[in-house]
Amino acid sequence: MQYRISQQAAALSPSLTLAIDAKAKQMKAEGRNVIGFGAGEPDFDTPKHIKDAAARALAEGFTKYTPSSGIPELRKAIAEKFKRDHGLDYKPSQIIVSCGGKHSCFNTIMATCQPGDEVIIPAPYWLSYPEMVKLAGAKPVIISTTDATEFKVTPGQLEAAITPQTRLFILNSPSNPTGTVYSPSELKALGDICVKHHVLILSDEIYEKLVYDGAHHVSVASFSPDHYAHTIITNGFSKAYAMTGWRLGYLAAPEPIAAAIDAIQSHSTSNPTSFAQKGAVAALTGPQDHLTEWLQEYAKRRQIAHEWLNRIPGMTCVNARGAFYLFPNIAKFGLDSRTFCARLLEEELVAAVPGIAFGADNYIRISYATSLANIEEGLRRIERFARRLAG
Repeated sequence: MQYRISQQAAALSPSLTLAIDAKAKQMKAEGRNVIGFGAGEPDFDTPKHIKDAAARALAEGFTKYTPSSGIPELRKAIAEKFKRDHGLDYKPSQIIVSCGGKHSCFNTIMATCQPGDEVIIPAPYWLSYPEMVKLAGAKPVIISTTDATEFKVTPGQLEAAITPQTRLFILNSPSNPTGTVYSPSELKALGDICVKHHVLILSDEIYEKLVYDGAHHVSVASFSPDHYAHTIITNGFSKAYAMTGWRLGYLAAPEPIAAAIDAIQSHSTSNPTSFAQKGAVAALTGPQDHLTEWLQEYAKRRQIAHEWLNRIPGMTCVNARGAFYLFPNIAKFGLDSRTFCARLLEEELVAAVPGIAFGADNYIRISYATSLANIEEGLRRIERFARRLAG
């Protein structure tokens, strides 16, 4: 029998980050000493008080359906978090709890975009953004940036890309895959352009707590009532609380958009996992001191990796100001990023992600969300591989 696959599904590219991580894990299971720099996942455990809250909810029988947009207690805690962290006033009805930060981005695009619309995405981009736009039937419009400008899109580039069909601008700061953090003035300038042209902003702030060197995360929604009205903020618990497998995210949006997203979610996933939501309440309302320890460790790893990468002949790397990735330039080696990473994995047993997955073929992504011992051994292997390529 011949099966017809929808045009939207057939147009998708599988996630290279998940594919690389799966191959690395398979090689490890075969007994090979693979160093994995692929997955964007904290190597720390979920803080104990969060796990205890979820376990307690399970023990008490909190295992039934919840409202599709999340339990009131969690939506209230998220609204209070936005007020506390950014001075933003959201009613719980403007908050939607989802099955992960990725799910929040997907729901936002599905609720705001349709065939004929255009969505502006700066590259390097998180690899799922363009695919989500395609699933909505809209067109991704890519603005390329390079390490020469710290991978930042300028207001001029943004304004030049806007057309009458532009519906949405996707902004990710701190950035995956580059670690770029926009300054408040840079964010405001981009937000001003969107307000001027009545373009919505999807502000993906999942890495907001992971910033270094005095960088400070500011939400683009906080600059004025107009910026607020044009912005949908997506976030989640995966990165700041090491809750990747819990699959819990959230968003804050203008009331009509939040209502549309709630309707979409009610017909797709129903509600986020009940007892996991109790853990999320504990994450937001409980102690936050784990972040200080994690940030100190990330900062140490980042500095060692950044200095080492820049010592490798032929390789250059801009230092990250946020998240837990570095994005070194490999253009001088004469290989496309897919070939570079395939050979690196086969020859040196190091798993990195090709930059082509993020719309930037002259780079590779390295995650330093792994132990310092792994980082040092992995970089030693990368340097050996690079020196062989350089002759």
